[in-house]
Amino acid sequence: MTLAPPAPPEAQSDKRRYVREMFADIAPRYDLLNHLLSLNIDRAWRRRAVDRLGWETSSRGVFLDACGGTLDLAAELAGRPAFAGTVVGADFARPMLRLGAAKVRGRAVRAAAADTLALPFRDGTFDGATVGFGLRNLDDVDAGLRELARVLRAGARLVILDFTTPPRAPVRAAYLFYFRRILPLVGRLVSGHPTAYAYLPASVEQFPAPDALAGRMARAGLRDCGFRLLTGGIAAIHWGTR
Repeated sequence: MTLAPPAPPEAQSDKRRYVREMFADIAPRYDLLNHLLSLNIDRAWRRRAVDRLGWETSSRGVFLDACGGTLDLAAELAGRPAFAGTVVGADFARPMLRLGAAKVRGRAVRAAAADTLALPFRDGTFDGATVGFGLRNLDDVDAGLRELARVLRAGARLVILDFTTPPRAPVRAAYLFYFRRILPLVGRLVSGHPTAYAYLPASVEQFPAPDALAGRMARAGLRDCGFRLLTGGIAAIHWGTR
């Protein structure tokens, strides 16, 4: 697979540029903060996301982990005992990929510096794809969904794991207090970045609700779309088939 160069600065939106630079800056503390701020629940969420992928029907296939960050989902899939395929972990923040390299050493994972809005792969390349906590960071969610659908072969599944806003009022109130007050403070102290962990809750609140996201997946060309809420609705797994 031949990779295209990153988009030139003039072709990048302000959000795209900010997100790329932000993740490059927080990369050294990214994993620590993920596990700390989620009380390690994020590990179980990733296992459940890979369980939804249906990779067993193409265990020797090629899979994409888009917005792959430090390659947690790629490592989870490649580490399954019966998996005999290849995972391509793609992200446009190179420092994230470099810091994730140790997790996949000795496993069939390739890192690719690539923007999910302009994936440098042919139509129908992959036997499945995952996106973990990255779709809401895209400048255009619908364009990203269409691009992910494009690179999947017919019958392949896309699985998306991301935060959402809990539907039940008591849980939602506690969640929003934590997200708006506690998380930005802890994130700023540990990462040293002035805005990254204020951006996170803002991006979650602006992200489509689970049923709306399932509808947008269907409009992007996926079928049999569905979702499941996790841990009281603070996160959700979505899936759809090309």
